Amino acid sequence: MAFTEWLSEPAIRTVICKHADAEKYIVNNVLTPGKTYEVKNETEEFIFIIDNTGKVGGYYKTYFE
Repeated sequence: MAFTEWLSEPAIRTVICKHADAEKYIVNNVLTPGKTYEVKNETEEFIFIIDNTGKVGGYYKTYFE
């Protein structure tokens, strides 16, 4: 299970959050616009980052540059 080691693995790259205005989900608690986040994994639709809670979370790519 590779996802259990994402927290300790090195980052693939970094991304900057452009906004935290979600239509369906509440993300303004865990994402800060303008802040840089380390990408731990990526799919076609989602980016998995260490968010403001200190845990790995999956978010739509539309929130990031």
